[in-house]
Amino acid sequence: MPEDLYDRYQVASTAHRQHHATCTACTDTSRCQQGQRLFESFTRLQDAYLNRQRSKRR
Repeated sequence: MPEDLYDRYQVASTAHRQHHATCTACTDTSRCQQGQRLFESFTRLQDAYLNRQRSKRR
């Protein structure tokens, strides 16, 4: 399961970066609706992955 979470986190990161690189409406400080959705998905998965990593170190 941890690998699955890591993989989903990486896929979300790639999707967000690719969208940001091609979307003319997205900037570093504001995002279009799709860009916001991709960013939120990425940050949610990143937080879950990092929290899991932290809990393993305790």
